[in-house]
Amino acid sequence: MAGTDRVGETAELGVGSLPICGDDNRLKGMLTDRDIVVKVLAEGRDPANVTAGELAQGEAVTIGADDDAGEILRTMGKHKVRRLPVIDGHELVGIVAVADVARSLPERPVGDLIEAISERS
Repeated sequence: MAGTDRVGETAELGVGSLPICGDDNRLKGMLTDRDIVVKVLAEGRDPANVTAGELAQGEAVTIGADDDAGEILRTMGKHKVRRLPVIDGHELVGIVAVADVARSLPERPVGDLIEAISERS
């Protein structure tokens, strides 16, 4: 998703987050439904007139395409995120979500992760 795309597309696609990429397919940031609610709707802005690039902040937390499930859990827990962009070299190749991890691991590690990312700092 280039920075010029409109934020209303997350609702049209039925997703909770979208990667923001440049023309080179390098990840520039992530846009979440929460970003739209807090930074657009709560401020009375029109989502049709706000670009994804305007909402991008800092560097996105990522995981490598070759990283194992343990590393995914550690990274999600450390950064308190539920979705991680997957990078192969410098190229975005996908997104892994808590539900993806939950389907592939025993119950307790996923429970520990949910507890870690749900704690308030």
